[in-house]
Amino acid sequence: MIKKRKKKSYTKVYALGQHICMSAHKARRVIDQIRGRSYEETLMILELMPYRACYPIFKLVYSAAANASHNKGFSETSLVISKAEVNEGTTVKKFKPRARGRSSPIKRPTCHITIVLEDISFYEEYKEYLMCLKKPGWINKNINMTCPNTYNSGGLWDKK
Repeated sequence: MIKKRKKKSYTKVYALGQHICMSAHKARRVIDQIRGRSYEETLMILELMPYRACYPIFKLVYSAAANASHNKGFSETSLVISKAEVNEGTTVKKFKPRARGRSSPIKRPTCHITIVLEDISFYEEYKEYLMCLKKPGWINKNINMTCPNTYNSGGLWDKK
């Protein structure tokens, strides 16, 4: 069996919550609303949504941001939720005594929630570099980088 090694990602931070007493279906309803949004926007959405699943997800997002700022030194303004998933956990099974000596089963579903935050400041610098390549002669004052005119450099695209 061949094992794939995961590449070390220097822009991603995650937080994992396991055995949260909640149905995975109910947690996915909230997770679908915050996937792909910025960190600050996510906190506002989770505070205002009326669902019970919002509080543990809010705590996980806050924890992931604390991991990002403390462990990697990322600023919270440039964090985006790149991946948010909910998996089913174990089901806690109990029996409740009922009338006439009978019992009925009670099933408490649990779920595992994973929140991955990504720092997009690196990608913004990369986008600026790509814009530099697309627009010849464009100067970015923040990076002090001048792009050469690629059309008149004697290359393939010199023929007009």
